[in-house]
Amino acid sequence: MEVIPTNIEEINNNEENNKIVEDRLRALTQTYVGIEKPLKGVAGCESLQDLITKLHCIFESNFVNIEYVHHLMLSYKSNPREWKKFAKFDRFRYTRNLVDAGNGKFNLMILCWGEAHASAIHDHADSHCFMKMLKGELTEVRYAWPSDTTTFIKNNADIAKLDDCEEEYDGDELREIGRSTLETNGVAYINDKLGLHRVENSSHTEPAVSLHLYCPPFNECSIFNKKTGKRTKCQVTFWSKFGEKRNKDAFMDTVPEDK
Repeated sequence: MEVIPTNIEEINNNEENNKIVEDRLRALTQTYVGIEKPLKGVAGCESLQDLITKLHCIFESNFVNIEYVHHLMLSYKSNPREWKKFAKFDRFRYTRNLVDAGNGKFNLMILCWGEAHASAIHDHADSHCFMKMLKGELTEVRYAWPSDTTTFIKNNADIAKLDDCEEEYDGDELREIGRSTLETNGVAYINDKLGLHRVENSSHTEPAVSLHLYCPPFNECSIFNKKTGKRTKCQVTFWSKFGEKRNKDAFMDTVPEDK
């Protein structure tokens, strides 16, 4: 549940604190590479609500232990009864569904992937990205950054469309640096220091559902053309918020995303 400031001074203090946390989190992306297993002897999460409560406690501090955040994502065990109300699918594209806005310090969301749905290759705007499988499997393909990182602007660039930066451009093909399959309760971690990635539900018969944590949150990222490395700015939006589906026509007029 979001706490709403009641006066201008409180709003200014919240904005200042959020900026402090944001700067420190972005700095950590230069050194943090993730953990593979939950921390020994450290309490985990009993439920999705427990995860949300503990995340809010962590992000109340100006000094966030990002390894502990990773531990909590690893420790949570998927329970469809807890997340089903947030899982909104679309037959044509994968969807991003906001679960908790994190008082402006993080975003927790559920992504729903229909059969063969995939993201474009994208970055994460200097944020930490944790991706946990709740149902099914996803394939993650990682790429090295292109040598030319000039950013282009295209109206309605869409991270859910693989051909949304296909215009003619004289650049080198992106180099694949890793490929893995994420199974139920597995967690992948990435930041911009570790590279770019593309996520795909390779199954043509089964949907997939994943839980994503982004800190700090962001409202735009970049998508990349695999053949040329062309970088295009892309705004990000939500298909639903807090279990309530947004107006579809309004959503389709905006520029969607992924992480």
